Amino acid sequence: MSETTTELPVVVIGAGPAGLAAAAHLLDRDITPLVLEAGPLAGAAVREWAHVRLFSRWGELVDPAAEKLLAPTGWTKPAEDTYPSGGDWVTLYLQPLADVLGEQVRYGARVTGISRTGRDRIVDADRDTQPFVVHYENADGHEHRLFARAVIDASGTWSTPSPAGGSGLAALGEKAAADHIAYRVPDLMDPAVRARYAGKRTAVIGSGASAFTALAYLADLAKSEDGQRTHATWILRRGISGSTFGGGEADQLPARGALGLAAKAAVDGGYADAVTGFRTDTVERTEDGQVILIGEDGRRLDPVDEVIVLTGFRPDLTFLDELRLGLDERLQAPTALAPLIDPNQHSCGTVYPHGVNELSHPEKDAYLVGMKSYGRAPTFLAMTGYEQVRSIAAHLAGDQEAAERVELTLPETGVCGGAGLFDEPAAAEENGGGCCAAPATLTIGAAPAPASSGGC
Repeated sequence: MSETTTELPVVVIGAGPAGLAAAAHLLDRDITPLVLEAGPLAGAAVREWAHVRLFSRWGELVDPAAEKLLAPTGWTKPAEDTYPSGGDWVTLYLQPLADVLGEQVRYGARVTGISRTGRDRIVDADRDTQPFVVHYENADGHEHRLFARAVIDASGTWSTPSPAGGSGLAALGEKAAADHIAYRVPDLMDPAVRARYAGKRTAVIGSGASAFTALAYLADLAKSEDGQRTHATWILRRGISGSTFGGGEADQLPARGALGLAAKAAVDGGYADAVTGFRTDTVERTEDGQVILIGEDGRRLDPVDEVIVLTGFRPDLTFLDELRLGLDERLQAPTALAPLIDPNQHSCGTVYPHGVNELSHPEKDAYLVGMKSYGRAPTFLAMTGYEQVRSIAAHLAGDQEAAERVELTLPETGVCGGAGLFDEPAAAEENGGGCCAAPATLTIGAAPAPASSGGC
């Protein structure tokens, strides 16, 4: 890399947890960052789930380099053993950190394309010595261009939720029923949102922490005075197994384990029933405006009023099209990282900490970090992203020993990371033993939604 190129900033895409941590680590290494954030404020995506409480504690949500940057401002770190909401995370940490970075964060800057200066993805000659060229647009559509020595994409996956369709494509009729379909955990403290679900039948599609949260929220609504007759139908693409409800009390992140237990309580309490082995093929509307889900096997479910699709997220790679990325063909994660996070593999451990070696691409000095580095894989932890950007910053500073040194110990999940065998519920049941033994007897949808028990 030429001396002129090294004087250029490192462009970081996204002023979320991983992006702001990347900027802090770069500054700690005397490298100039420039953060481009599409939203009007820091943590724009986190603000959209401000009502959701994290299952990580404050001690696991503050990056060390960021804390070092904040300390001289008089910033006080929240109590390490408490659990913030998304709103707390933004207000008490992300926005103050962005404020410290000042002009090194540009808001309303949506990246539209990245390439090498004078080189499209076909050209080999002198490719690695050319700076990156980054195109972005302001909110008013005005176009800009800047140059960078390296690019760290921490834009996340929030803007591209996966559809209801079991094939990975939107189910037939899914778009036409958009006014009755949501792709986020609802904020039931918002009066308008609460009215949308209160007293209604809602299908929840998904099997991860977000689905657990939605089921628990809907169960709480059903117990409230204004939520009588609220009921959920939980739709799983696989069968019930020992890992369906997560790690429970064995999870070293207790709040994460508690999510699964809350979802199980919703089912056991009759506030939700479950449909297993159902892969949505078609969404139909009834004459009175309800929604009917039809499976690939031809099953037609009872009509519901609303559908919440929580089937995960996927990376937006469109603006990276001119870069030479090495991505796994299934997960769309960096090739070396994919085997560590592949949910098709049955594993009772956690992803071991990883850094620049696992995150490198054929395109030198281009990196995907944070949620985006996991592609379509689930269960990303903030502290994993912090370790990723620490390693990358060390590498860009020429400190390879620090880049390859592990400085993070991840908590055990207490749950098998895999999903059992595809579309084989019986096999999934068998895989529930060992380190991830099935919980106590599980009753699915044993009772209709009860009348309100009062309270919230």
